[in-house]
Amino acid sequence: MARIIEGERRIIRMSVDDVINIVREYLQVTRNSCCYEHTRELLERADFFVPEDL
Repeated sequence: MARIIEGERRIIRMSVDDVINIVREYLQVTRNSCCYEHTRELLERADFFVPEDL
């Protein structure tokens, strides 16, 4: 689970599972992309969520 660390800047500490899930979502969103511009368009429309550890 992700954890937000407060300080001068907010930092999100993520577990290995969080990172793997984000990469998996990224691959699903971009699998039909044909070029850099199309990839950017797909990612701009996608929402990625990381659960926060409370």
